[in-house]
Amino acid sequence: MSDLEREQMDCSDCQAYHCDKRNSAYPSFCPTTAAEETQLENIKSSYKDDPIVSKIYSASAEIEGLYYGKLTRVEEIILFAKKIGVKKLGIASCMGSINETSVFTKILRAKGVTDYLCVCCKAGSISKEEVGIPEDHKIRPGKFEAACNPFLQAEVLNEAKTDLNIMIGLCVGHDALFSMHSKAPCVTLSVKDRVLQHNPIAAIYGANSYYRRLLKKDDIV
Repeated sequence: MSDLEREQMDCSDCQAYHCDKRNSAYPSFCPTTAAEETQLENIKSSYKDDPIVSKIYSASAEIEGLYYGKLTRVEEIILFAKKIGVKKLGIASCMGSINETSVFTKILRAKGVTDYLCVCCKAGSISKEEVGIPEDHKIRPGKFEAACNPFLQAEVLNEAKTDLNIMIGLCVGHDALFSMHSKAPCVTLSVKDRVLQHNPIAAIYGANSYYRRLLKKDDIV
């Protein structure tokens, strides 16, 4: 199916972006015009009146408005945690990012955040075979390979009653499982991209140059 044969257009097809500036017109497929008034009113009510949602939403808007382009994401996350009154911070780290996580915890302490708990993805040390991963899907077939354990990471932090959990370098999919199992809200400091030094958006920037293979149809992805 070509792009022109898509059954439903969406925001990625839009050229107006009237929702952002209100200086043109909404396209016919815009979810703004499709949304029912009661739906929008209920959403606005949640942002304003729900105790937890409004606290998170207001703190996010305040940081965006006052520090736009001034703070790194590391600083924004720490400030966000303080703004919403986090008492205990949770950190779910990839083993491959544990050195970066150690530096992050030093930054936390420097900023006065000392009540935190970090759990790495290999906690529990479960063999991949024990959870049904075939030998030929291992990085090093024939050798012990610990499976990532996002459920245990979440459960440890749940038991510690963390108020906010930060994900650092979790694998694609494992981040989804951690978020599903976490009782506390989750924010992402960094994501896993082994090829691009954990900077996945570089593939988008290079789609018309170094990574133009991404725009070609193939059987890999």
